[in-house]
Amino acid sequence: MVHSQETISVRRNGETLTIGSETLVPGDILQIPPHGCILQCDAILMNGTVIVNESMLTGESVPVTKVALPETRGDSEANILSYKEHSKHILFCGTQVLQTRYYGGKPVSAVVLRTAYSTLKGQLVRSIMYPKPVDFRFTKDLFKFVGFLSCIAAVGFGYTIFVMILRGSDARKVILRSLDIVTIVVPPALPAAMSIGILAAQMRLRAKQIFCISPSTINTCGAINTVCFDKTGTLTEDGLDFYCSRAVFDRGSDPERRKAFGTEMTEFHIDELPYNGELLKAVASCHSLTTIDNEICGDPLDLILFRKTGWVMEETQSDGDIDETARYDMLQPTVIHSPVAHFGGQPDCELAIMRQFTFSSSLQRMAVIVHNPAEESHQQHLYVKGAPEMIASLCDTDSIPVDYADVVNRYAQHGYRLIAVAKKEFRMNFVKTQRVKREAIECDLTMLGLIVMENRVKKQTLGVINQLTRARIRTIMVTGDNLLTAMSVARECGIIRPNKRAFLIDKSPKIRKDGRTQLILRQSVSSSEEVVEFDNLSSPSEIESGNLISSSYHLAVAGPTFAIICDEYPELIERLVCVCDVFARMSPDQKQLLVNKLQEVDYTVAMCGDGANDCAALKAAHAGISLSEAEASIAAPFTSKIADIRCVPMVIREGRAALVTSFGVFKYMAGYSLTQFITIMQLYWLNTNLADFQFLYIDLGLITMVAVFFGYTPASEKLSHTPPPTRLLSLASMLSVIGQLIIIGAFQLFTFIYTSQQPWFIPYAIPVSHDDEDRRSMQGTAIFCVSCFQYITLAIIYSKAHPYRKPLYFNIPLCITLLIVTAVSIWITVQPADFIIDWFEFDPIPYFANRLFLLMIAVISGCVSYLYEVYFIEHLILKRREKIIKRRQIATGSKDSNRFERILLSIGNEPVWLRSTIAESCASAPALDTLVNQQNNHRPTLQTNGSIQTSNTVADDSSAHKYLSPTNSEHTDRSSVHLLNSDKFSQVSKD
Repeated sequence: MVHSQETISVRRNGETLTIGSETLVPGDILQIPPHGCILQCDAILMNGTVIVNESMLTGESVPVTKVALPETRGDSEANILSYKEHSKHILFCGTQVLQTRYYGGKPVSAVVLRTAYSTLKGQLVRSIMYPKPVDFRFTKDLFKFVGFLSCIAAVGFGYTIFVMILRGSDARKVILRSLDIVTIVVPPALPAAMSIGILAAQMRLRAKQIFCISPSTINTCGAINTVCFDKTGTLTEDGLDFYCSRAVFDRGSDPERRKAFGTEMTEFHIDELPYNGELLKAVASCHSLTTIDNEICGDPLDLILFRKTGWVMEETQSDGDIDETARYDMLQPTVIHSPVAHFGGQPDCELAIMRQFTFSSSLQRMAVIVHNPAEESHQQHLYVKGAPEMIASLCDTDSIPVDYADVVNRYAQHGYRLIAVAKKEFRMNFVKTQRVKREAIECDLTMLGLIVMENRVKKQTLGVINQLTRARIRTIMVTGDNLLTAMSVARECGIIRPNKRAFLIDKSPKIRKDGRTQLILRQSVSSSEEVVEFDNLSSPSEIESGNLISSSYHLAVAGPTFAIICDEYPELIERLVCVCDVFARMSPDQKQLLVNKLQEVDYTVAMCGDGANDCAALKAAHAGISLSEAEASIAAPFTSKIADIRCVPMVIREGRAALVTSFGVFKYMAGYSLTQFITIMQLYWLNTNLADFQFLYIDLGLITMVAVFFGYTPASEKLSHTPPPTRLLSLASMLSVIGQLIIIGAFQLFTFIYTSQQPWFIPYAIPVSHDDEDRRSMQGTAIFCVSCFQYITLAIIYSKAHPYRKPLYFNIPLCITLLIVTAVSIWITVQPADFIIDWFEFDPIPYFANRLFLLMIAVISGCVSYLYEVYFIEHLILKRREKIIKRRQIATGSKDSNRFERILLSIGNEPVWLRSTIAESCASAPALDTLVNQQNNHRPTLQTNGSIQTSNTVADDSSAHKYLSPTNSEHTDRSSVHLLNSDKFSQVSKD
């Protein structure tokens, strides 16, 4: 992916040249081959159209049609090239050209804009090669702890120089022994040992079809306490199913001839649709589908709707000699015609697509201009489809049904995805049709109806969300879909809990006295108790014990409102992101902004998305998990081939296991170094040292083999409700290492003194010549034998399992290694063979009883070390002391706690902080009944707090209403009917 090269054709100085892609420079006119290539630069399309696959950058494997840059006039800002606003005209490096379409005999050309690392692909590669530093306290503490060990090494360095000079050693020996101390206390193998747990976790993730390109992120996953999920394709099924259509009819019995929705239609029947089947024609023609190798390709949603119509798409007329790649700018480049069955014996209805306005996420719609050959040449039809609120804002109010917002909200509340369809007829010749701006014609539309799509929640979603909630990991939905649809899915999958209230934040058309936009807060319904298990995480005992700080309610907000809060109410942002769990209508930039804001309040954030519109957020999060199999997954550290969110708890479990392993390995290596440091300090007092084979046995057999298998203990199958510690320099870690150092040192010192007091003891004799070095000493032999078991004890103690890893016996290689080295150490201590005595340069302990006593000293030392770690460190320090400190932090609001914890403590159990802020010094907001369509006796209960309207949900018992599909539910949010209402819709209701 990083480097590729192709031979291409360019025009320079009026000549066509064939060059290597690596010699491209900005300003070259690149000729795009008609049947595909891999683009090697960013270029802007000057003529023709190009169908590309941008999955490498976006994760979407759906073909995208790029159109030529239109002619611009004037010096307005709209004419300044923007890579974001003009992306539909730009061909990006690394994307695959599937097909080009051009004028007959004239190839498609594009002007080179950027090359190499300045391209969009180059920036992506550069961000992978040089990722942002992981802001993780564990890494910072690691270096501080190494500094602490360096201080100990400095003390040992000075001690060695003093002792060596005191013993009359030469300068060479003093220097060598002094430098030995440094390498012993700060072991060179420490970085390699620290990566053991990460590599083992990476291997286990790969076996589960989860791939990681940034192994250092795995440790960070162990500290995750918040997960943001995209909705479509992540929490819900990737594809949509057609549910029904609701066409707009004239109401004949209404004296004012007002429009109304018809009943649900699960099939498109021309004789049952109004206006001669205009809704059917719009659905059949308003799409971005194209033909590649005689196969219709495009957006899956467009494919589903087009196939539902049963119509046929042809990109040529009867002239079969025209090549597929030469179909650009023909009079009728694409023709849609109906099957004969739709119009009985009448001739097929044909629609030629004259121009296409591609879908824009900022505009929330797409449109096409079509011409019916049966009509006069200048008669054109504009069909537009998009978000219901956006399409309604472009329509003539007389064409909008009275209950439009009510019907839209009912479907949205039940999790359906809605597409509104509208039309407009106008007269314009072909040339003007190709140049007219969409803003000039996308107005005064006539509403045709709604298309209702069903987006089912994946069956694994609810279980995973419940699992994360039990583990006290916060879950947030961040989607580009409708707010009410997002709320419905959040209730269904458990993000909105059944025992918490939900409030919606919306913007009002009114302006406050201080010039800021008026905000509205209203209560919505809770989650269904039938699908979401209750959690008792907010019990007083849990909070009192210091194990939990969480809000007692949910907030939900849409992207436009979130933008207003960011711009006009910045003082609310930190508190909002701590309690708002549903973010809808969010653009990619807003998703990234949300992740950054969560990180600013000390959340450790994971983002899980399908890689399409989530790339920015995936890269910004501490851990991004992409469910896309495309190359766009390189934007995220993790890529899962599991097409659901089961990968999230897997990654967190492995992250916790890797983090605990890293802690254990580091403390084990630090303990090993300090244990050997104590041994050497005592032997230096005798002016001797460990023999080479003794060093080799300790470093290779006891340390390296154990460290290699240290991280192979599998992660626990269950997420613990308490996260692992993330501070290496915590009191518990420091007391653990220092305490073990004292215990080990005490037993070694006892062994040193005990050996010297025995009647059979022969003192160490310093060699007369400096060239000869006899390291054999009884005290050295005794200390070495005892220390071997102390290394093994440290390995067992720091192989902590519960609750983040499985028990130690699941790590078979480590267990076998420990058994082997324990058996060998017993043999060396109790009954060493002659060759062992020779190799290890022992001055042997003469009596078996004394050797057995050394073994007993080692066993007692191990027991004391184990009891100290289990009862003092884990029970007293980690559990009881941490609870007391947490309780104190909750009571005092200490700055030592996380920032989000202090915020959650300050906002209380009611959103009074939000009401008081947005109500302060504002004009009196309008009554709710002036903003909403009050019909069919559906009137929400009103509560007024100053100028803020807080409306409680009320049940609706009118089940006989004609347009109440889908059926009423006790969980229907009647107050949220106002979300789509604007001044225009208020006027409709008044009429």
